[in-house]
Amino acid sequence: MTSTTDSLILRYTENGVTTLTLNQPASRNSLSMAMLRALSAELEQIAGDGITRVVVLTAQGPVFCAGHDLKEMRGKFDSEAFQLELFEQCSKVMQQVVNLPQPVIARIAGVATAAGCQLVASCDLAVATTASRFATPGVNIGLFCSTPMVALSRNVSRKHAMEMLLTGEMISAERAEQMGLINRVVEEESLDATVYDLARIIASKSGHTLKVGKTAFYRQLEMGLAEAYSYTSEVMAKNLQAEDAQEGICAFLDKRDPQWKDR
Repeated sequence: MTSTTDSLILRYTENGVTTLTLNQPASRNSLSMAMLRALSAELEQIAGDGITRVVVLTAQGPVFCAGHDLKEMRGKFDSEAFQLELFEQCSKVMQQVVNLPQPVIARIAGVATAAGCQLVASCDLAVATTASRFATPGVNIGLFCSTPMVALSRNVSRKHAMEMLLTGEMISAERAEQMGLINRVVEEESLDATVYDLARIIASKSGHTLKVGKTAFYRQLEMGLAEAYSYTSEVMAKNLQAEDAQEGICAFLDKRDPQWKDR
């Protein structure tokens, strides 16, 4: 499925990999209310489409995402209700990314700031070019990046997160990789090969197993050690009853390729 070129978001699916492209380069792919609603709708559809096994999230133009649309926000200075709705809608989208059954890979070729950096941090994996840059610069304009720090602080250490939040300074892709914000840094000409090779490897796995594993990963992070082990023991015992788990084990022992049925 391919969206029209004037859409806020372009969508294309091939071999189980769905690419969502933020398509507003003139506005630096800012997360306006319209963009957030469009992204939310796409994620909701993908969650139950029965086709997508991996999502790649990328953007048109030299800016991956500049965060919220400040012009839109300025036009609504007198409406706290709108501002609250905007941040709640953004928070919903970030949670949709985390809760999506399919893994999400951010493909970054440019700048990701504020809520754009939050979007990168919310994805399961992230690959960026050497020229990419990241920041949470809200402090520079008097609006602390409070919602972006939720995703940021769950991906990097506290001191690294606080440094980004308190200074508002740009960091390089290499620094972002060192901090754990992204997985890999590659030259621009290698970006697509790296991202889609990674996507194809993941897409070759059982869709049911990927869903079980992703869900369990994020849930156990919020638990104490003993509770996490108790929870994941139950997850594994239940996972073992799944047709794909039994097929995978038999295929391994029989030295053949597994035939996944995604159940």
